Formats: sequence, structure tokens, C-alpha cells
Amino acid sequence: MADPTAPFPPRRARAKQAEPDASAALGRTPPHSIEAEEYLLSCCLMDGTEVVARCIEGKIRPESFYVRANQVIYGKLLDMYNNQKPIDLAILAEELKTEQQLDDIGGYAYLTQITNRIPTTAQAGYFIDKIGELALLRQLIRTAGSVLEECYEYTGGMQQFVDGVEQKLFEVTQDRISDSAKSMKTPMQDAMKVITKMMMKKGELTGVSSGFKDLDTLTFGFQKQEMIVLAARPSMGKTALALNMAEAAAMPKKGEPCTTLVFSLEMSAAQLALRMLCARARVKMKLLRDGLLSRNGDEQQRLVQTADEFSKAPLFIDDSSHLSIMELRAKARRLHARTPLGFIVVDYLQLLSPVDAKVPREQQVAEASRGLKSLAKELNVPVLVLSQLNRSAEKDDRPPRLSDLRESGSIEQDADVVLMLARPKEADEKFQVAADSAELIVAKQRNGPVGDLKLTFIRDITRFENYTP
Repeated sequence: MADPTAPFPPRRARAKQAEPDASAALGRTPPHSIEAEEYLLSCCLMDGTEVVARCIEGKIRPESFYVRANQVIYGKLLDMYNNQKPIDLAILAEELKTEQQLDDIGGYAYLTQITNRIPTTAQAGYFIDKIGELALLRQLIRTAGSVLEECYEYTGGMQQFVDGVEQKLFEVTQDRISDSAKSMKTPMQDAMKVITKMMMKKGELTGVSSGFKDLDTLTFGFQKQEMIVLAARPSMGKTALALNMAEAAAMPKKGEPCTTLVFSLEMSAAQLALRMLCARARVKMKLLRDGLLSRNGDEQQRLVQTADEFSKAPLFIDDSSHLSIMELRAKARRLHARTPLGFIVVDYLQLLSPVDAKVPREQQVAEASRGLKSLAKELNVPVLVLSQLNRSAEKDDRPPRLSDLRESGSIEQDADVVLMLARPKEADEKFQVAADSAELIVAKQRNGPVGDLKLTFIRDITRFENYTP
């Protein structure tokens, strides 16, 4: 008779070379608890429907059990549950006997042994958590073993390789907290909370504030998992507007600050810091560059005070150049693991380095766009992505539209919100610079209205503010 407490034979681990058993390679037994497995199966047999349902909610699968016999028994319990058969010791034994598995698990004697393990189901929740933790540890060991083998067999493409390794590890831990399909109960409860908040406090934001009243009225803030595209022609003020939004998120006038990460592929962190400092302190950058500010004057005090505010704000800037979408996602993941993020800004999409330079440019931009949308969902944060517009609107002397997004139609497809920054029609067209006022067009919004609004641009301090006629 087979030993019911034996794990699956080693030859299975050897046959699946993609996931070698790292513990076996190190001469160690993988983490497990035979007692906890038998206790949980005992709970299932005592109060089948209730406990099995809790096991399913806790993501306990047959492979979550270490002992082979327990895997078979739990798998059969799931089948009985799904087929709405009564969960009972006698029926379980008959089902196993019909499929010629009863002797493999140790016969009636082993089933009786399990049934007598525990007198109550009160500790079922503890055993579900315990088995889930041990299964996660074994999965991490298998994944680490797989990565170890891949490292020895590495043939090139370090960026793709490292991103693949990180994704494997992330998928192992993410599996604990995410479901591919969810009941409507929890989302409906969340929706009702938002509705209640809107009714109790009219106009209160449900997402990250942009810092601009009219825009927040249309969007109720930038929502989690959304990809927001801010598009404009060069020198129209995209970066200035994005920095103002980042500042509003990290240093709000009211409410809790939001940890914000800015990826700047065009400007250095020092340049961005200088621009943000002068904009918030309302100090003209030209006077600062010309050395015309008095050392002990009001401007100097405002700069010092503002610098101290920025130093304490949860705002991070990554100015790495030649950054690919995989590297960007890896950097965001690492920071998010240390300090949970609430808002990400990418300046700008077309400057991301291609993973494969041989593929067409449109495909490169599409891959980056999809990657940023995936990042928003993966980290559960809004991602603001700056993008270039082509010259069509200028040639036709018309407001920009979605089809003007440069180099890829997938941008408008992936984006949840598309904002377009344009000069007002009455602006001077002589120079390619931002005018004293700007039109911000909400060209697309999946979950809200579209429209346009005006912003005031203070050129001397490169700052956008709510429009004042």
C-alpha cells in the first residue's frame, strides 16, 4: 500500500525542468505541515460546504497541499462541491474507490484517521491561512529554482531577462491578493461608498486632484488604474502642466498627500527641481538667472521656505535617460514595494527606448503604451503620460483631436483619459511658445464627460493656474 504522507515522486519534479525543486537541490525538505493539512481536511469533512467554500475563497488548490494523498482528497472534495454532491466521508470514499484512487491515498484507514483529527471547525480559518503560506513558500522556492536554471542558461537580452524574473516573482506574490474574476458584491459596495460621498459632500474628489478646479469637476480627479494621456505640440507647456499636477498630488492644499513618482526622460532632476521651486515660490526664473534677486529679500525667503516644503513632500524624480518600458516598470515596482505610490508621471512617451529597435516605430510606441496601462493596473495608481501631437492640427488651423496623437493609434485606445493642450485661437502664432492662456481639451474620458476648459499660464514662472479672465 502506498504511503499516504509521501509527497509526489521526485521524478515528477525532474520531468518538469522549467520549475526545478530548489529545496531538493539544496538537500532540504520544502516547507509543509502534515498536521495542518489533515486538520483542514477534517474540517472540510465535518462541515463540507461551508469550509470548502472558505478554502476556495482563500485560494487553496490541490497543489497547495504537500502530501500527495491530501492533494487527491482535496481535489475530490472540490469536485464534489462543484457538482453539488453532499460532502460526507462515505460518499468521498466511494468516489475515490470509483476512480481507483482509494488505495493510493491509504484506504479507509487514512480517511478515518483524518476524520478523527479535530473535534471542531472553529480553527478552519487558521489552517487555511497556514496552508496558503506554506504553499506560497514552496512556490517561491520553485520560482527561485527556475530563475537559477535560467541564469545558468542565459544567452542574452539582459533587460528582457531581468524584467521576466521580476514579473515571475511579482506574479507569485500577486496571486495571493488578486482574482481574475470578482463577485459584484465588493465592487458594488465600493461604488455605493463613492455615491454616498458624492451625495454627502457635493463635488468631492474620488481620485488624485490635478490641482485645477475645472478639470477636477469633469474627472473627479485622476482615478486608480487609469492611464491619462496629456498631449500637445512641442513647447506648449506639457511638462510645466504635468509638474503642476505632480505638485498638486504630492503637496495638496487640503487632504492627504499622495506619493508621486516622476519619470523625466527629457530634463534632468535638477532642472525640474529648479522649475518647480520657482513656480511654487512665484519667483521669476529670469531674475534668478540674471542674479537680480536680493540675498535677504522676500524672494529669497520664499525660495528657502518652498525648498523646505519640497524636501518634506513624498515626491520622487527619476531622470534616467534611455529608459525602456521594462526598466521603467521595474523601477516603479521597486519604489512601490518600499513606499506605496499614488501617482506616476511619465515625461514623455515617445522618448522611451524601444525594447527591440528592429520593429517598426508604431509598434514600439504601442508596446510602451500598453506597458504603461499595465503598470497603472498592476500598481493600482493613475499614470499620467505625456505625448507629442503631430502637425496636422497646425496645418489645418483647427483644434487638435484624437487622431493627431503621434506615431501610434494604440495610445488613444489604451488611454482612459486624453487631455490635449492647445493655444487659444486668438494667441500670437509667431513663436512656438505657450500663450498666456491655454485650452485644455478633454478629448476622451471612459467614465465621464468630455469638453474643454481654459487655463491661465504665467510665463515668467512657468506655471499653469485656474483660468481668470
